[in-house]
Amino acid sequence: MIVGIVGKANAGKSTFFKACTLANVEIGNRPFVTLKSNVGIAYVRVERVDKEFNVIATPRFGFQMGDYRFVPVQIIDVPGLIPDAHKGAGLGLEFLNDLRDADVLIHIVDISGGTDENGEICKPLSHDPGRDIEFLENEIDMWYFGIIKKGWAKLSRQIAQENLEIKKVLGQQLSGLHVNEEMVQDSLKELKLTHKVIEWSDDDIKALATSLRKKTKPMIIAANKIDVEGAEYEFEKVKKRFKDLMIIPCSAEVELSLREAAKHNMIEYIPGDSKFKIIGNLNDKQKKALEFVEDFLKKFKNTGVQDTLDMAVFDLLKYIAIFPGGVNKLEDSSGRRLPDCFLMKKESTALDFAYKIH
Repeated sequence: MIVGIVGKANAGKSTFFKACTLANVEIGNRPFVTLKSNVGIAYVRVERVDKEFNVIATPRFGFQMGDYRFVPVQIIDVPGLIPDAHKGAGLGLEFLNDLRDADVLIHIVDISGGTDENGEICKPLSHDPGRDIEFLENEIDMWYFGIIKKGWAKLSRQIAQENLEIKKVLGQQLSGLHVNEEMVQDSLKELKLTHKVIEWSDDDIKALATSLRKKTKPMIIAANKIDVEGAEYEFEKVKKRFKDLMIIPCSAEVELSLREAAKHNMIEYIPGDSKFKIIGNLNDKQKKALEFVEDFLKKFKNTGVQDTLDMAVFDLLKYIAIFPGGVNKLEDSSGRRLPDCFLMKKESTALDFAYKIH
């Protein structure tokens, strides 16, 4: 499974990525700090099951903290997109192509309205973050449209002349985007595209592109920089305007501060928690910074970063966590207890599970 991080420059994508992975990436307030996609490992959290068997698990991959097991997922941070990215503006097509294998997208939006359309820093609340949501969805939809439209005149004639099944043809053509025949069939039914393929208009094809994008690249919105004064007001406006989207208030910067502090043994912190514990000797500057973080957590419950990642995997993709093993055999051949936790789709079969194991 691959989680893609998208958005315009300066919205906080690289900060979000670093907070999830603690990878060494460049962060800065200027457009196009990220010039190529960053790939790393992030972790979703699930309830521990080892306690039910009165043992302590020893994961092969990931780790355990507190009451949670953290399971690895691949995450990719795509450089900032700008208007007309689907036409190649700002290396947009190259960046979009990096998303081909992504199963779900986290769109990082500067909810404070502090960056304009092109990712330039501007005065907070001077830009409408709702426009960023519309712009990015449109860019990805138009990217899909461009892929379908390429060679469409010839392809549609071939379908008509040879009486081919459109779901099979498009399923094969778009397989690189994780589109399958069933998805095409469902979209055709939803859109009532029952007239001849040769008669489809560009609007018909665009509607199909949007429908297939939603099925293959569902999107969750990380309303970043919620800690900026006035950002909560913009967040409420966006929530009312985009009622069909999952929108999570978050601060990637606060999460990164917590994870860095934990990494350097200043605090104990479990990602996604509403509190932390100071365990190290701090100077006055560090104490003041953590006081701000503590106030933030009291107000917002958590930073929203872990929530966004978890909801992308479990709520949007509807994956479930499966721990292979028998009740009387919790160890593998190396003596590791409950070593694996697989993330699989809810509708997975026993055969799918067998393939995963072997």
